[in-house]
Amino acid sequence: MEFQTLKIKNENQVTYITIAKPPVNPLSIQTLQELEKAIDAAVEDSETKVIVLTGEGKFFIAGADIKELTTIETSKKGREFGQYGQFVCNKIEQSPKPVIAMINGPCLGGGLEIALASHIRIAADSAKLGLPELKLGLIPGFGGTQRLARLISREKAIELILTSDQIDGSEASRIGLVSKSVSLEELESTVKSMVEKISAKSSVSIGAALTAINQGVSYGLEHGFLLEAELFGNLFTTEDAKEGIQAFIQKRSPVFKNC
Repeated sequence: MEFQTLKIKNENQVTYITIAKPPVNPLSIQTLQELEKAIDAAVEDSETKVIVLTGEGKFFIAGADIKELTTIETSKKGREFGQYGQFVCNKIEQSPKPVIAMINGPCLGGGLEIALASHIRIAADSAKLGLPELKLGLIPGFGGTQRLARLISREKAIELILTSDQIDGSEASRIGLVSKSVSLEELESTVKSMVEKISAKSSVSIGAALTAINQGVSYGLEHGFLLEAELFGNLFTTEDAKEGIQAFIQKRSPVFKNC
């Protein structure tokens, strides 16, 4: 599959998707379309267990392509653009394979919304994160107002959105916006270490866990309990659960077949 704004690398059961439109990796419509296809391809790839999103060079994603925004002149076109961005972010969030955002540099606007949709976010201490859309007379339109307010405190989300303030990776980690922050030099090795831990698990149980978490958060605690019990029960019929239990009893590492 040919991409103009992305670079794809498959390595050790991981698909690395790199936004490659330097110097700032703007989130254009073309990039969104290619990202949608890349996520679909990674999900369908039987060899892929984990997906890592990052940016080429010094930026993760600096935000939307401002030149493209100047072409939106009606509320209908604006709404359609926002809904498509939400669609791509939802595809990331609903992926049955974990998506890790490796935030190497400025992660702003639509870039942060892409990161918010990812299951895990790991940032460089020096990375800048923010939703500056109000500076343009707009609001976050790819799900940022909803995901940020659910991820951190409502009050802090309101503050960050209304002020357009940017925070560094260390502060983002402190308030729970990212899982952890490390030095830029340690970022790649930290992500690879986490990827190795996840990849050692069965893809069947990984997918079940993500489904339980995502749907439980979306539909409420009672639904979440019912879904968790159903998924928990179903896993007992899988080869991987049988292997995992036997491996524990036999005090050895399991050899999962992802089925």
